[in-house]
Amino acid sequence: MFTLIQSQDFAHNLPLLKAAFRLRKKVFHDQLGWDVPITGNMEFDEYDNDKVQYLMWCSPDRRTLYGLIRLLPTTAPTLLYDVFGATHNHAPELIGDDILEGTRMCIDDDLIARDFPTLAPGAGFNFLFLALCEVCLALGARRMVSNFEPAMSRVYRRAGLDYVMHGKADGYGARPVCCASFEVSMQVLAKMRRSIGIDLPVVTLPKTFQRLPTYTPAAVPNMALSG
Repeated sequence: MFTLIQSQDFAHNLPLLKAAFRLRKKVFHDQLGWDVPITGNMEFDEYDNDKVQYLMWCSPDRRTLYGLIRLLPTTAPTLLYDVFGATHNHAPELIGDDILEGTRMCIDDDLIARDFPTLAPGAGFNFLFLALCEVCLALGARRMVSNFEPAMSRVYRRAGLDYVMHGKADGYGARPVCCASFEVSMQVLAKMRRSIGIDLPVVTLPKTFQRLPTYTPAAVPNMALSG
């Protein structure tokens, strides 16, 4: 299942949040060798605060985490501006109440292979992107912006994602870091569903779900609500 965890529900989802920070440590520190802050067997930073939201891919009992992405409003302090400003020349058009920053996107390939043996390698990201589009629509966002290494471009294309490139810069690691923004719309969602071969919503929203101030009802896909 895919669900969204917002600040009002952090206390009720501590085991899942801890699993997310452990997965981030496994992927970004252990596997990719990024210079990220580590506390024990978890990775988290100052952007994991009360403004953040987490899209989680987990088992129905919430005991197994398959993937996640961290979402922040671009009007709040973000990695996009505080750290990666050179990748987009501090473009003011990337700040807005209806523009979200997506960071720390990762999946657990081992658990996905174990529990979804018929899922093709790399297809896990396709499902995460599809869920992300549904969630952004439900929140009322019109764009999402992200920094990524050039190799991720192939992953985006495979999922049927189009994006606007805003720039790239060296000096952050072994490879350049790119900055791009992605349109959020029902048309984009329909294209992704065709590309991936899924017709129905994949996200279940909590009953405590809160939308962005720019929320427009016509933009929200039909997603289930859970307790």
